Amino acid sequence: MALSPQWLDELRMRTSLSAVVGRTLRLTKAGREFKACCPFHNEKTPSFYVNDEKGFYHCFGCEAHGDAIRWLTDQRGLPFMDAVKELAAEAGMEVPVPDPQAARRAEQRASLHDVTAAAQDWFESNLRGADGVQARSYLGRRGFSEATVREFGFGYAPEDRQALKRALGRFEEPMLIEAGMRIMVEDKEPYDRFRSRLMLPIHDTRGRVIAFGGRILDSEANPNAPKYLNSPDTPLFDKGRTLYNLHRAAPAARQSGRMIVVEGYMDAIALANAGIREAVAPLGTALTENQIELLWRQVERPILCFDGDKAGQRAAMRAISRALPMLRPAHSLVIVRLPTGMDPDDVIRDQGVGAIEQLLAQPASLLDTLWDFEKAASPLNSPEDKAGLKARLLDHVDSIQHPDIRALYKRELLERFSAYAFPPRPPREFRPRSEWQKGGFKPPAPSLSPEARDSLTRAMAGGARDSLTRAVIAGLVKFPDQILRHEDALSDLARRDQNVGPALDSLLEAAETLDLSTQSTISLERGLPAPPAKTLFAFLDEGIDPGDAREDLAEAVSLLVERPALESALAEATARFERDPEGSIADQGRLRERLLALNERLKRFGRRKAAADGESDT
Repeated sequence: MALSPQWLDELRMRTSLSAVVGRTLRLTKAGREFKACCPFHNEKTPSFYVNDEKGFYHCFGCEAHGDAIRWLTDQRGLPFMDAVKELAAEAGMEVPVPDPQAARRAEQRASLHDVTAAAQDWFESNLRGADGVQARSYLGRRGFSEATVREFGFGYAPEDRQALKRALGRFEEPMLIEAGMRIMVEDKEPYDRFRSRLMLPIHDTRGRVIAFGGRILDSEANPNAPKYLNSPDTPLFDKGRTLYNLHRAAPAARQSGRMIVVEGYMDAIALANAGIREAVAPLGTALTENQIELLWRQVERPILCFDGDKAGQRAAMRAISRALPMLRPAHSLVIVRLPTGMDPDDVIRDQGVGAIEQLLAQPASLLDTLWDFEKAASPLNSPEDKAGLKARLLDHVDSIQHPDIRALYKRELLERFSAYAFPPRPPREFRPRSEWQKGGFKPPAPSLSPEARDSLTRAMAGGARDSLTRAVIAGLVKFPDQILRHEDALSDLARRDQNVGPALDSLLEAAETLDLSTQSTISLERGLPAPPAKTLFAFLDEGIDPGDAREDLAEAVSLLVERPALESALAEATARFERDPEGSIADQGRLRERLLALNERLKRFGRRKAAADGESDT
């Protein structure tokens, strides 16, 4: 019976490995993993670990390694299909019925593996022979050691269009074409795909050769030929589901705790040649969702290491765009940008392996990279430009599927945008009190324009939506030295609430001209409507200590600013119910809880005042 790799991957994803292993082995929690003494060799100190997120077990003592299926076959001795059936029954999956066509395809794949293995042997022998002089010279210039050349299986494909056909004559032509080794065109004889190229085998996760990549050696003689050429997709090879060098990098990543993604396979080999063995590369395409999942099975935050030029920036952004919808707790990407015009090999050659290690040790977060890229994407000289930046950032946020991560990204990016688009006003120049008092001169109190007085009058007389807003405005007039203390919060509220925005803007403008050293006040000329005689807000009482009044006023400002922000977020969460019902309901619940807590704080505010009035009455 032939089981597809996709079906087996689904089975592994639905299986809790620790539950399977824990039936016959006592496991102890160790961070995000489980540990135990290895059942495959005698040991007193546990070196056997089970990782549910990555779906494998590993012993650092005897190197035993495998997934849930391997555990049942190796530890319990079950035949492969019996192990699969047992796990499928527990996972609620139907085992595919025998399919004669699938069986034939499986046999064909096995035959195609024979083709690629034979081609690899032939390429390697060519590199060692007389035809491989130019290729060996190129490898020498790149500084690749003999051990690296052997480990990565470098080979050479000669110029002759029929050379591989003659060398692999035991395989039929259709098989060579299906394996991607030959090209068939109408009305012409098929010919070898790879010619006059340095060859590299591409392996699956089991270490079997499934495809090839070839680098041209004489670009002047072939100016129109691509610099790198990969095998096409075949029954063995799907470039969107394959990462170059993963079968070597995965064990190294388990030791180092990191996985590095570079742009091309020569970059991965250059890092391995320098001793950094946990590097992989996509194969001529942007990083795909399947490849990101492969990476997350190894580490939680793979390091994307891209060239510092514009092409490298675009590659990083394409990867980020693919990853954003997939983000989940503790799983993300981090990004290293190399110096402009340099690839990993250039950095190692010019600055040594220590320089690349230093860069890898200080990657930028996905969020930082997203912010930096979009901020630099176009000029930001006008309000329209800045609004475009905000729209681009929110488009990225909207693509995130996980509700908590989406909310956190939105909050962080909007805070950065606000700090950039609405920078704080410059600090006022300090003027010593003595300068104002020379000759008995006392600076006049700043007065409000008629328009400013009118806006404050409307807000105090009922234009503000509630007593809290009116009380805060009255408190700021009473204690104008507190206006600039709360400048950021008041500016944000002015943008949100058009009813009190003009009044708050007037106060902020007037406060900038205050001389606090002389306890200057705001001149109201005609005055403002007085707050109610009976008010819940102690900071408006005449007899209250000024220090206590200022602290109560600060809390009132906090309550005033937080409420519209929560109400706006609640309205937004409600509006997206149709496209994201689960996330909308969860966000609405959290926001309503915060609103209830805020209202309770308001009630405590009133109870404090009532208690204080009761004490004064007695």
